[in-house]
Amino acid sequence: MKKTDVVIVGAGPVGCVAGYYLARKGVDVTVIDAGEAGTQDLRASTFHPSTLEMLDTLGIADELIAMGLKAPVFQWRERSGGETFRFDLSELADVTAYPFRIQCEQYHLARMLAERIEAEPKATVLFNHRMLGYRQKEDCVEVSIETPFDILDIEAKYLIGADGANSVVRKLMGVEFEGFTYPEKFLCLTTTEPLDNHIIDLDYVNYVSDPMEWLVLLRVPSLWRVLVPAEENEADSYLLSDAKKEKVFSGLIAKPDVPTDHRTIYRVHQRVAKSLRDNRVMIIGDAAHLNNPLGGLGMNSGIHDAFNLCPKMVDILQGEGDADALLSSFNDERLSATIELVQAQTIQNMEFMKEGDSEQHRLRKDAMRKLVEDPVKRRSYMLRQSMLPSDRTSIPN
Repeated sequence: MKKTDVVIVGAGPVGCVAGYYLARKGVDVTVIDAGEAGTQDLRASTFHPSTLEMLDTLGIADELIAMGLKAPVFQWRERSGGETFRFDLSELADVTAYPFRIQCEQYHLARMLAERIEAEPKATVLFNHRMLGYRQKEDCVEVSIETPFDILDIEAKYLIGADGANSVVRKLMGVEFEGFTYPEKFLCLTTTEPLDNHIIDLDYVNYVSDPMEWLVLLRVPSLWRVLVPAEENEADSYLLSDAKKEKVFSGLIAKPDVPTDHRTIYRVHQRVAKSLRDNRVMIIGDAAHLNNPLGGLGMNSGIHDAFNLCPKMVDILQGEGDADALLSSFNDERLSATIELVQAQTIQNMEFMKEGDSEQHRLRKDAMRKLVEDPVKRRSYMLRQSMLPSDRTSIPN
């Protein structure tokens, strides 16, 4: 039976960040993924200042920045009337070395890190390897893995599930995944059409509120991404059709004949696992918590999970800390951050986008207007949206 220190299930950005962090510290780590190498997942594309700071400690922030677009400004705007509320992260230059978001598809980070993990002497990434199950023992976890040719059994000291929303690790842990699923579907279209030539004053990150059809317009290096809601009873075949595409772009820029590179449908959830740990097994990222995409907090909070867990695991494996105490603190700290920041903020963001014709929305819009005009409150809001500590006063060392 193959032996290793840590098995990580999932080679997306969160699993690869965890794997690379551990590998750089000399941990024997095996990352497995059921998919093909280089799979393109288009969902997440925004990296926040706090996340860039973390990635810088791994020596990869500058490379990621070079692959993406710097977006110091993000905006909330009304679709009808065009009133715009802009937030300029450059105002946070006194507290972070990265006062901007980076717009770059998440698969670029995952690919980069998978290659770097492979280059580490005690680490490996195995694609087309699917976890079948695990069995916990007093001093290890026995993991059963289906390879393209046979069944591989690995004995690990710890198992980390970073295997996404449908996490097998979480399901086998038997923990509740509490929360709800939004009733509507979400349709993502990507296009090379220069939307900023049609809509005035667009930034790279735009959240467009409207009671009938709100929008998210995001720029990545080669494309614009357009996210719109769709009724639950609308057939997937229609949502992926030219007719739907033409309707979206006719309403957006009065131009139906727009080329699209991708058309993707997905459901959006607000859910948090009741526990992120079962003895020697932990879950991070989408395996542990899901939220709507408004604010770009999902992938970032998963990377923050990894940066909370991995230093604790290094201490444990080096015999420098009590395993139960450290892993319990990971569970408590990340559950608290997820519920109090990510879940609360993304639910609030969704309410602002959807309720464009209600009295409650008008009150929120008035509050947003006052927020933009108040330097203290505006700064606090940008710190929160950037996932930076609210009490930060200087650039980190």
